[in-house]
Amino acid sequence: MHPRSPDENPAQQPADSHRAVDPRKLRADDLRYLLAVSRTGRLVTAADALGVDHTTVSRRIAALEKSLGVRLIERGTEGWTLTDIGRAVSESARAIEEAIDSVADTVAGQDSPSLHGTVRVSAPDGFGTAFATPALVRVRRRHPRLQVELITATRQLALRPSGFDLALVIGVPASIRLVTEHLTDYTLGLYACDDYLTKYGRPETVAELREHPLIFYIESMLQVSDLDIERHLPGMTPAFSSTNVFAQLEATQRGAGIGVLPAFLAQRTQLRRLLPDEIDIRLPITLAVRREAVTHPAVRALWTALRHEVAERADELMPNGPMS
Repeated sequence: MHPRSPDENPAQQPADSHRAVDPRKLRADDLRYLLAVSRTGRLVTAADALGVDHTTVSRRIAALEKSLGVRLIERGTEGWTLTDIGRAVSESARAIEEAIDSVADTVAGQDSPSLHGTVRVSAPDGFGTAFATPALVRVRRRHPRLQVELITATRQLALRPSGFDLALVIGVPASIRLVTEHLTDYTLGLYACDDYLTKYGRPETVAELREHPLIFYIESMLQVSDLDIERHLPGMTPAFSSTNVFAQLEATQRGAGIGVLPAFLAQRTQLRRLLPDEIDIRLPITLAVRREAVTHPAVRALWTALRHEVAERADELMPNGPMS
């Protein structure tokens, strides 16, 4: 007989009803399974983090739901998400997990607590590579028992976020399930390589720019409204498009056209900045944390590291002067 998955175990009582629960019938270890799913949004990934198979995770959460008489998780478009009561239970359960980690540190004779578990971070490909990666690596060096996963994608966050603990997004996400903080601003400009400018000339006005092929995101697949080219260069359509900013950068370096690129990436190359006074696009990067993950020590450590990284390298994000 196959174990029943959580979506096949309906809650016995509505989430907002009052129901007496006998603490003696609760298995504290089941709460660790709920925490793992809350962080990853995937049964298989949670199982890997716990060293079990996904059917065990499903079975243990179903048992916890039965003991509590409420639905704790539900399937969403991007994986499993916690219900409102599930988030409240998960937050309370963190104290148990932290106590277990503290016991492990005590037995190991560590002078200061080390960070454990898995933390998943989502970020745009360019910012995630150039800024998030160094910050995450620095934390990992101090806490070798911590597992850090970085997902890079330039997209908006779902209204019912799952599959990450901490996310870096372009713009400002709108979700009551997130705790957000403006992390930094960054600038995009027009860039071209010397070979392209020698062959096709350098546009001196925005009107002349229309005679050149543009390199940017694929409009029909763009999920971030702040990057809508129509908002910044009305009436212009990219001639070479990609969902990946590094492909855009490579195409610009190979002379495919004029790229609309983040300054922090373009300044690492020999590309030339064009029309800096006319085209200077400034966008915000927001740091967002799922409410149930805010108090997790590892998430807090990564949050602090990201703040430090952008503060130390602010001149790359918002350069004082354009490349000539």
